[in-house]
Amino acid sequence: MSTHRRSDPRATDLAPAVRPTATRGHRGPSEVRIIGGLWKRSKLPIADRPGLRPTPDRVRETLFNWLGQDLSGWRCLDAFAGTGALGFEAASRGAADVVLLERDTALVRSLHLSRQRLKAEGLRIETADALSWMPRCAPGSFELVMLDPPFDSTLLGPAIAAGAPLVAPGGCLYIESPAPQTDAPTGFQLWRQDRAGAVHFCLMRRDG
Repeated sequence: MSTHRRSDPRATDLAPAVRPTATRGHRGPSEVRIIGGLWKRSKLPIADRPGLRPTPDRVRETLFNWLGQDLSGWRCLDAFAGTGALGFEAASRGAADVVLLERDTALVRSLHLSRQRLKAEGLRIETADALSWMPRCAPGSFELVMLDPPFDSTLLGPAIAAGAPLVAPGGCLYIESPAPQTDAPTGFQLWRQDRAGAVHFCLMRRDG
């Protein structure tokens, strides 16, 4: 990952994101578009499920500007997949191996349909609870680990604790949260951060 060229951060004000809700399912658009790479403009369905809040387009655009547009050869984990927007975005940009974790069986079925439709051979979907799955995974398995747990939960702290060891040296930990992240796990540096409405998001880099 250390050999990959990354673009400079964009210190711009992002358009407000859809405000997350604690008790209702998604009531906005019925689909989200992949914004870059092989499947640019392809649509992913958004099911009306409790707590489902897809990562806004502008947030994903900023994230992949930070990372660079070409993720060829990267191994990526989308630990709370939901619609799969983050994971499919990474695969669309050339990531070699993308794992999506989702425990809601209805969302898992939707993810499989999207995978089949896009012929996303390098994308693997696991019906699993992220906090149970991650501790069983070998340390350093991914160049990018993406954590976007439900905003109405207390999962963020345990998710960071479980996900950080999976990041390879020089790799990145991506976090979405309702509040800014000021502390990085041991061995990580806060590299980029921004916000879009109620969504705070950041990238932390693991020391090489």
